[in-house]
Amino acid sequence: MKHYFLLLALLGLLFSSFRKDEKVITVEKVRCEFLQNPEGIDVVQPRLSWQINTNQRAVNQTAYQILVASSQELLAQNQGDLWDSGKINSDETIQVRYAGKALKSRSKCFWKVKVWTNKGESNWSETASFSIGLINYVDWKGRWIGLDRSFAWDNEGQFSRLSARYFRKDFTVKKKLKSATVYIIGLGLYELYLNGQKVGNQVLAPVPTDYNKGVKYNTFDVTNLLQQGANAVGSILGNGRYYTMRQDYKPYKIKTFGYPKMLFNLDLVYEDGSRETIVSDDTWKVTADGPIRCNNEYDGEEYDATKELGKWSQSGYVDTSWLKAQLVQEPGGDHEAQMTANMKVMQTIKPVSLKKLNAQTYILDMGQNMAGWLRLSVQGKKGQKVTLRFAESLQADGSLYVRNLRDAKVTDIYTLKGEGTETWEPRFVYHGFRYVEITGFPTEPKLEQFDGRVVYDDMSDAGKFQSSNTTLNQIFTNAYWGIRSNYKGMPVDCPQRNERQPWLGDRTTGAYGESYLFDNHTLYAKWLDDIEQSQKADGSIPDVAPSFWRYYGDNVTWPATYITIADMLYQQFGDAEPIKKHYPSMKKWAMYMAEKYTENGLITKDKYGDWCVPPESKELIHAKDESRLTDGKLLATATYIRVLQLMQKFAQTTDNLKDVASFSKMETDYKNAFNQAFLKASNYSNGTVTANLLPLVYDIVSAEEKTKVAENLIQTIVQKNNSHISTGVIGTQWLMRGLSNLEKGDLAYTIATQKDYPSWGYMVENGATTIWELWNGNTANPEMNSANHVMLLGDLLIWYYQHLAGIKSRETAYKYIELKSDFPKGLNQVQASYQSIRGTIESQWKKEGNTTTWQVRVPANSKAIIYIPSPDYQNITEGGKAISQYKEIKIMGLSRAYTILEIGSGSYSFEFKI
Repeated sequence: MKHYFLLLALLGLLFSSFRKDEKVITVEKVRCEFLQNPEGIDVVQPRLSWQINTNQRAVNQTAYQILVASSQELLAQNQGDLWDSGKINSDETIQVRYAGKALKSRSKCFWKVKVWTNKGESNWSETASFSIGLINYVDWKGRWIGLDRSFAWDNEGQFSRLSARYFRKDFTVKKKLKSATVYIIGLGLYELYLNGQKVGNQVLAPVPTDYNKGVKYNTFDVTNLLQQGANAVGSILGNGRYYTMRQDYKPYKIKTFGYPKMLFNLDLVYEDGSRETIVSDDTWKVTADGPIRCNNEYDGEEYDATKELGKWSQSGYVDTSWLKAQLVQEPGGDHEAQMTANMKVMQTIKPVSLKKLNAQTYILDMGQNMAGWLRLSVQGKKGQKVTLRFAESLQADGSLYVRNLRDAKVTDIYTLKGEGTETWEPRFVYHGFRYVEITGFPTEPKLEQFDGRVVYDDMSDAGKFQSSNTTLNQIFTNAYWGIRSNYKGMPVDCPQRNERQPWLGDRTTGAYGESYLFDNHTLYAKWLDDIEQSQKADGSIPDVAPSFWRYYGDNVTWPATYITIADMLYQQFGDAEPIKKHYPSMKKWAMYMAEKYTENGLITKDKYGDWCVPPESKELIHAKDESRLTDGKLLATATYIRVLQLMQKFAQTTDNLKDVASFSKMETDYKNAFNQAFLKASNYSNGTVTANLLPLVYDIVSAEEKTKVAENLIQTIVQKNNSHISTGVIGTQWLMRGLSNLEKGDLAYTIATQKDYPSWGYMVENGATTIWELWNGNTANPEMNSANHVMLLGDLLIWYYQHLAGIKSRETAYKYIELKSDFPKGLNQVQASYQSIRGTIESQWKKEGNTTTWQVRVPANSKAIIYIPSPDYQNITEGGKAISQYKEIKIMGLSRAYTILEIGSGSYSFEFKI
């Protein structure tokens, strides 16, 4: 990764040197509703966004024009028959709402944009498109079909085994076809085929929801997959979260929804203007006696190639032995367009070693903890079975360590058909693993017969980070792999054991840090919908959403994620819609907690404490030493005060101005009670780092006490904890930024780069390639030592970008950027980039002796304020010249520590002495 980054940087500099005098202004990354492939959306006034690309400095948009047409031909002629905005005097490039003719179900729209700037006019952008899905319930034709029964080879006990259902139907395209569009809801998971070809490259689709509240449909343009005359459609339904992994087990806790089912519409538009819809109904045929004998997210998939069905999804297949599809009860949830990307095989990696454990058993090492599955190629006799069992780590004897997987069986079985080289990978499961135990392989296996298939939501990388400290770099890489492992249509806690649940508390601040690495906007916008759908009528929000597990604990710290992620989407992506959409539900929860759990001015209910504080013994899961533990009332009340601060902001955003005053008064009252209850001798409660940190970062501490509380905080970290981390999930959400904001960036850097217990570096030193669930995940009780969690990252990744690279949004969504690095002692170089919603931001600095070079890039139509850590502005140069020679560089202020400059868009190279 290091070499890749350096090569990328060199290529970027080379490219810039060739184009530095170029005056071209182009419009790129033209997107609708922040979606890369917006097919079948259910928003009739979608928001449009674009980026300006140019090598000129200080470029600002002054106007734009958008054309939206009903055909590519009209758009090519610059005819916006749906909307011609005309020239709009505005500098906005994101969140521009469509304001043309009313759009209806099945509308297809093509659009482009051009801009005017202070440096010139662009050409039209490339054409982008979006389509409207089936907005109304009555737009769906046909019926839900399925098989509401199991078969002799199935098992519906605690460890469920249910075979996949195969559906098919022949149909005729009667005339010359103009277009064909599929709309499908396949629960729990589906694969769709037309004339033997798979539709799309998605896997594990659709994304999971609480199916009693909402079910997602996918839309595909399939015109090129059909032919005039005879055609066939086929689908395979897997179990997913719909047919629950654990039937007949803790029904009070685990939701079940029923047997797999499907709703399908294929809209055909003929060239003569006539239309026809092929629908799901009881004319379809179905069988469960196919090769996928069972599929279960916890336990694996069993595939019997001797049961393959031949050309079952092609026209003319003889299906007389198949059953008639049943018309079944529809799920309770509303039909919703899926506004986030499906999962996909995002990378294929090769294993690094294959070792023989005994006569029948081999251990494959991928070299990286990952989430996905294994693809194999094998030759053998009909009926031979290859068994694959997955784990994150090994025992001392080289065999799999599986105790931390609890009762998840994590086993795939492939039965050979005996016909030459057979290549197979599962369809409806995923595993979290680094190692694979292989048994029953017909011949001696070789490395080249296996591939690791990395699976997560189809989203682009947003950020790169590299530094002169190898520990920092490996932690970043581990975080990257851990985050992508746990994006599964929703953010889950872990990908390997019998849990894999979307815990809210894991992402309270984590989602913010993740947004610097991945374009996770639509994933988290969808998750807010999941949270709202899980809310009870009285206002209660669960700890897990969708609420596949019924965990309504009524604490503050986990459900507060509903509020903090909405704020993150606004701050990082400029998206206020989640705030507007969810404000009533957020307010309901906030008032519910206050009314139900306030006593003596404090919120009394807390469930988890500062979860996963580093324990005093490496063998413990949780600390028992009370001096390490923070009062639950303090955690709950401090977090609730933060909620009230954000609710005031949200009330302003949504024009609920009366609520601003109400929430402000509540904040003041809770602060007063908090300080009266917990502050003694400039320490809060028992003086844990978390106890003193939260009042500082949430502005609860009075001005008179702030310095002393901060001093006690630092003293505790340095003296009691030997400059190591001592916070759990709650405190770690603010630890690194809190220290940097107290001008203790050097201490934050020391904590980040520690290599002994407890630290992120301790994980690295002990061979971790992802982030552990516990600080002592290599020694604690096995039932909770997942090696692939992200909750302990806290605000570390935010700190990487905001305080090491120095990239921060001063205003919403990087319209005005703050560039301010801690430049900590001991760190000599940082290279970072972030693909913001407005364009690429880069920050690269390097210390050589007492001279520092800082190269930055600000996207067009943005500006930045940059803090140069030298008060001697006359000796600061840019490109070898004094900064006073550039009109696009303005001196905004001087202090004892900084020269503060404002710069326009473009690339700059500053040199100064520290």
